Amino acid sequence: MPRLTVAQATVAFLARQFSERDGRRHRLIPACFGIFGHGNVAGIGEALAGAGADLPYHLCRTEQGMVHTAAAYARMTDRMSTLACTTSIGPGTTNLVTGAAGATVNRLPVLLLPGDIFATRAANPVLQELEDPRSHDVSVTDTLRPVSRYWDRINRPEQLPAALLAAMRVLTDPAETGAVTLALPQDVQVEAYDWPDELFAERVWHVPRPRPDDAALARAAGIVRVARRPLLVAGGGVIYSGATDALRRFAEEHGVPVAETQAGTGAMPYDHPLALGAVGVTGTTAANGIAAGADVVIGVGTRYSDFTTASGTLFGAAARFVNLNVTGFDAAKLSGAQVVGDARESLAALDTACAGWATDAAYRTRVAELRERWTAVADRARHAGPDARPTQTAVIGAVNDAAGQRGVVVCAAGSMPGDLHRLWRAADPKSYHVEYGYSCMGYEIAGGIGVRMAAPDRDVFVLVGDGSYLMLPSELATAVAEGVRLVVVLVDNAGFASIGRLSESVGAQRLGTAYVDRDGAPLPIDLGANAASLGADVIRVSTTGQLRAALDTAKASPRTTVMHVTTDRFEAGPDAGAWWDVPVAEVSTSAEGRAARAAYEAGRGNRRGRLRPA
Repeated sequence: MPRLTVAQATVAFLARQFSERDGRRHRLIPACFGIFGHGNVAGIGEALAGAGADLPYHLCRTEQGMVHTAAAYARMTDRMSTLACTTSIGPGTTNLVTGAAGATVNRLPVLLLPGDIFATRAANPVLQELEDPRSHDVSVTDTLRPVSRYWDRINRPEQLPAALLAAMRVLTDPAETGAVTLALPQDVQVEAYDWPDELFAERVWHVPRPRPDDAALARAAGIVRVARRPLLVAGGGVIYSGATDALRRFAEEHGVPVAETQAGTGAMPYDHPLALGAVGVTGTTAANGIAAGADVVIGVGTRYSDFTTASGTLFGAAARFVNLNVTGFDAAKLSGAQVVGDARESLAALDTACAGWATDAAYRTRVAELRERWTAVADRARHAGPDARPTQTAVIGAVNDAAGQRGVVVCAAGSMPGDLHRLWRAADPKSYHVEYGYSCMGYEIAGGIGVRMAAPDRDVFVLVGDGSYLMLPSELATAVAEGVRLVVVLVDNAGFASIGRLSESVGAQRLGTAYVDRDGAPLPIDLGANAASLGADVIRVSTTGQLRAALDTAKASPRTTVMHVTTDRFEAGPDAGAWWDVPVAEVSTSAEGRAARAAYEAGRGNRRGRLRPA
């Protein structure tokens, strides 16, 4: 029975955990990121120092950033691996909350190991302790409870084994995964205990592929087989399950067009004749046109966010839903016929159950026509002459061309994800990485590090706007320090383009969406100089031709390179015309506000209730 501290036992346990699916084994926690303070340096810090290669340690610059990196790593590995993140108590812990929320919203596993106050309370109040007069049992680690899928505080060494096993179970459960928090009081971390040998044996967590219930499958097939205008909506679950081949077979066999959510982009090859591209508020006219007239919508691995459904206005009132999802919670949405199971297994089973059924030639012709029209619109938006000032859409086209078949684009917030969703042509299921479940500003560079760590053989292109860049530029220093090469395209339009347009549409007159001083003059901010100060190589770009040349230079460089590209925040990409529910002031002193309210009432009137059983 080895005698180790709680922190040493935790590190030793994590180093011996593996995940397995389809006969392929992966290190579940291959590394740990952390920032040390008095709440974890003597415990987890000392344990990591002694662990060496068993659990490698990486230094990041922000606690929020390290969680984004872990989530991106998990997404790139189809949730088979993730990274641990350790922080001190106080602000180190509360800085985890944003990243944890993003991971849980996106159904991505991350392991958080924040320090905590003294379990013995002998030295209370300690530095950074939040004193709650209602109970001495409350600390800032409790802020992680609502954004964690599993949360526990280890107040005694004896509690650790059960908590570690529960944490690993949630991390490897495709239906339950998200952020997992084990709060570690700083005195307990350093307490020694005689642990059973079994705790440190190699343990393999088998990730299941649950098959759908036969009766549920039969009900779903009965709905699909009478469809004349079906649409399949592919979400992130298709990619995490490795179900892209099954999806393509189903679409081809039955003539069903496929639209993709943000997380599902790349589930179908962009040049497939049945691929309609993005759906919803950030969708294409092709996908949204078919969605509006669909009589059956087959949702696979999607959680049907408001952007996917255009706040409930996208699909016709008569549309019926068949939902294939590994979680019953998501399968039950929109009153759909629920098929709960692994996406790959469920698609294969539905394919068999629908044998002999297919859409007619007229419907496929309509799909092809809409697809061709949108492709022409996208082609015009994606390209500009070499001497032209780059538009945001032309930037996307240039980066897409530079990425080729193996490059990965990373983005998260602002107007960029909308243009990317419509215009990016994904070469494979892992070439498009846009965090739009939480749309977290500051995710991009930290997420790019996680993507590159998980796929070191692929070029990673980080597309980030100036507003999002200023939220979390510090992780550029992490990329440089760790030798994680990124190609960062920093699009500078001196403000918030997306929220500026939204503000104007709701009568708020673009308040607070431009980077100007109190007198309205442009700010003397040099984001390129900032990136250079953090250790990156910087190339300044003012034309599309210069951008394409700079991308070639960056791809050939062994170092992280930032392209500083100035664009116009008032330029907008092509729009599919879908509605998004953002409530507008019911009364306003401005004509713009009153007009915005009238438009809002009209849009809200198109929302369809989904109470009728499938």
